[in-house]
Amino acid sequence: MARSLDGLVLSPVDDQAPGQVGTRTRFRYHEENGRIWADYAGGDVVRGHLVGTREGDRLDFRYVQLKRDGGTSSGHCVSAVGELPDGRVRLTETWEWESREGSGTSVVEELPAGAPEGSDV
Repeated sequence: MARSLDGLVLSPVDDQAPGQVGTRTRFRYHEENGRIWADYAGGDVVRGHLVGTREGDRLDFRYVQLKRDGGTSSGHCVSAVGELPDGRVRLTETWEWESREGSGTSVVEELPAGAPEGSDV
């Protein structure tokens, strides 16, 4: 099993569609006894939250977010926890909106040491 996510800050490696998370979004993760949660913000997202569980290297969570245009969105995501060659954490995600149409995949990675965290999550 990959290391704990507790206290890590991760960011998407690519931008998604407008109004969604992107490379300027920062996720601050917490983990305790198989439970995970994170706050996130940045780019088109003013504030977002996710909550769920971890079993081994699999995360299963729900997310909700407030966008800059005042709209809200929610969905479900399953992520595989992996490790990059330099030891940073990578999440390979499969997600689907529950509040609207759409689904997809994305990759988020732990920020390198010394990288600016950006948003105020």
